[in-house]
Amino acid sequence: MKVDIPVDKYPTYNFVGRILGPRGNSLKRVEANTDCRVLIRGRGSIKDPAREEMMRGKPGYEHLNEPLHILVEAELPVDIIDARLMQAREILQDLLKPVDESQDFFKKQQLRELAMLNGTLREEGMQRFGSASPFHNSLGMKRAKTRG
Repeated sequence: MKVDIPVDKYPTYNFVGRILGPRGNSLKRVEANTDCRVLIRGRGSIKDPAREEMMRGKPGYEHLNEPLHILVEAELPVDIIDARLMQAREILQDLLKPVDESQDFFKKQQLRELAMLNGTLREEGMQRFGSASPFHNSLGMKRAKTRG
């Protein structure tokens, strides 16, 4: 099944990044939840434009002459394949609806996941600077010692 990506309507929107997610995890989740294989194909599907141009016209890369799209494939029993393909289509179509960044809960989740993967996640309420040690103030400076 082919799902079109509306790059002509929204040329500056990062659909590929939204579909892939951090380290490809969003796409992998769609595949795991639906038992379908999800492939990003067409112009713009290869990150490096120079490499894409080099591959254009070579066997297996004919899709590079088509507009950017998603190809959903599945090898499942006849009684469930249509339902799984439709489930994948619905999830992908939701991801293909451009959302203003301030309202984009999905992107916020992706950025949080990326921070977790990179080990840079800061939970709300945690001190932003300095140490949590009682021997340091919020600027990271040592307190004066007291005699006791």
